[in-house]
Amino acid sequence: MSRVAYVNGVYRPHGQAVVHVEDRGFQFADGVYEVWSVADGRLADFDGHMTRLFRSLGELRIDPPMSREALTRVLRETVRRNRVRDGIVYLQVTRGTARRDHPFPPPGTPPSVVVTAKSMNFDALDAKAAKGITVLTQPDNRWGRCDIKTVGLLPNVLAKQAALDAGAGDAWLVDEMGLVTEGTSNNAWIVDKDGALRTRDIQANILRGITRQTLMEIVKDEGLTIDERPFSVEDAKQAREAFVTSASAFVLPVVGIDGAKIGDGKPGPLAKRLRDLYLDKTRDEAI
Repeated sequence: MSRVAYVNGVYRPHGQAVVHVEDRGFQFADGVYEVWSVADGRLADFDGHMTRLFRSLGELRIDPPMSREALTRVLRETVRRNRVRDGIVYLQVTRGTARRDHPFPPPGTPPSVVVTAKSMNFDALDAKAAKGITVLTQPDNRWGRCDIKTVGLLPNVLAKQAALDAGAGDAWLVDEMGLVTEGTSNNAWIVDKDGALRTRDIQANILRGITRQTLMEIVKDEGLTIDERPFSVEDAKQAREAFVTSASAFVLPVVGIDGAKIGDGKPGPLAKRLRDLYLDKTRDEAI
């Protein structure tokens, strides 16, 4: 079946889904995006992603393209038309199309909206999680507002490719103090050598991950504690376990960093447990 995309009010075959050459997302990366995982045809962590979308738009002073309710219908219809049972739905909103110039376009310029959906093999994701991934550290040279989920992802792309070229599964970005901020498209966690579950607090220059947020609720419900304290590369190398969280990978164990094994070099018990709990919760609460 051919894929279908929503572009500015029209559902089109994927190969015909285009935006104007002077769309500001293309010209300036002047836009934001969100990704929902789709489980059994329903959207997971729905409210968290939608709330973050409207926050990102507000921070960039981009007018919402439509109401939350209307946008929800578009997301669901895109999922339906692509017959996605398990996968993701991607939404991008830019400041719209206008003559190329750095200042904002005239008031009333409509935002551009693109929605796509694709199926994913969840069994393959589970197999990947059962093995775990390794990560390569890279300098964090992104802009200073990583709390906004913008489409300006070139530093992330370069770090990810460096990791793949080195035979690793992802990169962990490291700030000027030698502390891990996050992965290229995920939040980073460790169970340190003393057994504390640690991840960066959201006051740091990191994305406020929705999967991170949901997992924190799960951890609290399980009677566990989280230490929102930064950790260094050396802390990660000495950790008992490590993992990343994201909408497309859920909870994915990390078994090595810069060639050094983490723990025994296998996915740790807490990461595996939290992955199961997260999947159960999101499947139960998806809408």
